[in-house]
Amino acid sequence: MLMMMRTILLVGIFLAFVGLIPTTIAMTVIKDQVDILKQSTAATFAQSIQIDEVINHLEALENIATNTNGNRAVRTAGFNATLDYITNYLALNTNLQVTKTFFNMRTFQLLSNPTLSSTIDGVSKTYTYSSNLAVAEFYYAQFSTSANLNDVLLTAIPNVGCEDADWLAAQPSPAGLVALVKRGICTFESKAFLASKYNVAALLIYNDGSTPSNIQPILVNVGQNNRIPVLFLSYTVGEALAAAANDPTQTATVRLTILTDSAFNPVGNICADTRTGDPTQTIVIGSHSDSVTAGPGINDNGKLNN
Repeated sequence: MLMMMRTILLVGIFLAFVGLIPTTIAMTVIKDQVDILKQSTAATFAQSIQIDEVINHLEALENIATNTNGNRAVRTAGFNATLDYITNYLALNTNLQVTKTFFNMRTFQLLSNPTLSSTIDGVSKTYTYSSNLAVAEFYYAQFSTSANLNDVLLTAIPNVGCEDADWLAAQPSPAGLVALVKRGICTFESKAFLASKYNVAALLIYNDGSTPSNIQPILVNVGQNNRIPVLFLSYTVGEALAAAANDPTQTATVRLTILTDSAFNPVGNICADTRTGDPTQTIVIGSHSDSVTAGPGINDNGKLNN
């Protein structure tokens, strides 16, 4: 309960502050005034927060979750009820112009366990997928697309695949092949973006083995905009495949299947704008209001690593 209170306080603070936003946004903020603005508003903001109001918001969000399968995650009734709660509060308690809009977001929900196997010089091997990462040899990447590839040639990307030069130096060229790249330096999204840019058939990222905790596959997120199949491998599997791919005397191919639901689903968003003020001097304040599926609060503990 303590963790949930700490995270949901953000909503309470946001709603307490929101009535003061018109005054702040209406100011003409220039470089020499920034420090003065910070000093003058900090005390005002702090004094505006009433603990009973925070608790009321906390209880309201928890009640929403209680009545909607225990959470307020995106694409659930709890999330939509949260949008209604915030919209109604702003409409009744502020002079902001409140707009609720919806945009489409892909779900990328995994529909069945993916499969992965390789053939190196005629010797085939099948790798273990498991939701228990301690025993898994590979795992699904969040926002991977579907794939059904049979004996596609494997190419290893030099370094860690964070630069165009890495992909241009790969032998053979990655276009139409399964690309293998080690974790490190840049984000998983960046690796997937470059892999897509160079037209790979699929991307295999593997752990770097730098510590005992970096041997097994991990939960990874390649971003909502990803449009290629992606799996994450253990260090042991990745190194073995990289050695084969880099050996000109060997031929390494990969077979893999990934089945995801890539349908678009509407997700709501709230914008609250001041009715006055200089539009060329705008302050934007943002917050997410959804919960993870494991609970009602606003926290990121359930989100995937980068």
